Amino acid sequence: MTVPEEVYAELDRRLGPVDDARLAAYPGERPDRQPVHTCYVPADAVVPGLAGEWGAAALAALEEHGLPDLGLDPALVEEVLPRVRAKLATEPVEDLRVDAEDGYRRGPESEDDDVRRAAEALRGDLRAGTAPPSVGIRAKSLEGPTRRRGVRTLDLFLATLAPLPVPEAARGPAASGTGSGTSVAVTLPKVTAVEQVRAFLPVLDALEDAHGVRLALELQVETPQAVLGPDGAATLARMVHAAGSRLTGLHYGTYDYSASLGIAAAHQSSDHPAADHAKQLMQVAVAGTGARAVDGSTNVLPVGPRAEVHAAWRRHAGLVRRALERGFYQGWDLHPAQLVTRYVATYAFFRSALPAAAGRLAAYLDRRDAGVLDEPATARALASVVLRGLDCGAVDEEDLRVAGGPERGVLDRLAGRWPGGA
Repeated sequence: MTVPEEVYAELDRRLGPVDDARLAAYPGERPDRQPVHTCYVPADAVVPGLAGEWGAAALAALEEHGLPDLGLDPALVEEVLPRVRAKLATEPVEDLRVDAEDGYRRGPESEDDDVRRAAEALRGDLRAGTAPPSVGIRAKSLEGPTRRRGVRTLDLFLATLAPLPVPEAARGPAASGTGSGTSVAVTLPKVTAVEQVRAFLPVLDALEDAHGVRLALELQVETPQAVLGPDGAATLARMVHAAGSRLTGLHYGTYDYSASLGIAAAHQSSDHPAADHAKQLMQVAVAGTGARAVDGSTNVLPVGPRAEVHAAWRRHAGLVRRALERGFYQGWDLHPAQLVTRYVATYAFFRSALPAAAGRLAAYLDRRDAGVLDEPATARALASVVLRGLDCGAVDEEDLRVAGGPERGVLDRLAGRWPGGA
């Protein structure tokens, strides 16, 4: 060796702290299941058995109107429909957000009672084991006029909800007073400044201490100031790192963001170029941090005569498919009938991806020459796509076996879902 050892030592001395800082700021993707959607329901509309009601309403809409041509492979749609019906009957809502912000239209004189009733309904469903796998609340923003109201709503909601009940099936020696590790998501809307995020963290700490519930934080990206600051810096990245490990996602707010840019109402949608710009910055800001970038909603609802329902379903299915192709695996749903196209488009996407992903993973693991030379990062992405399909029910382990893919444990390791990653 011609390079002296002290050169290596100096290189480690200078770059060791850089390595540590990077690993702290970018710990990697979260190992837990990501829901395919978040269903926003106004606080006054949250009732016991809500998830089951949404599933029944979605099945009724499918039965009444039939499924139109959604611009997807018809054979694939027919293949996934039985799975979609089963999903709607058993787990129609994967993530529920009680909405006490824009979706809530009643006045402040009603908000306390409505929020308490919503928490009571959710608590009953958690106890019965009929609640969605993940739940949370969106309160009002930290802007001056709504700041106290928003925190008060969170306090009332959590006071009624906590301690989280443990479903009968989960009870045993490991059960604790806060349930089986369940956390409650708090969605903070209309964030405009990094200091709002910093100021909110002690509030979340205080709420956790008061109510004994673990709280996850989501930031809603619906203002230009959240994307680009007055100094020209990328505010989103600063917000993500200010929030730290408590942050689980950035959620795009389609209509507030579009309106704030002066885009005419007829052209406000999640596939507008302005939306793509904001969402791509969201993706870059959260990459490697453990937080996730989440697509927004469409307000074109599948209601009314059949022709209008079909048009709304075609629009929604196209938006879901487009988001999936761009790496947004979660979006918003605002109406029960949107669950039909959420799952049809999602299931078709993951089932169409399975054969190629399974084959490429098998070749990667066997170190065989194939048509594509995949590297570890690509193997991680391939494994993650298959795992997402398994998580939501689009595919099962028998489908994986038939496709020639590796077993679930190997997928977990390749995707970094095991301690230590891949």
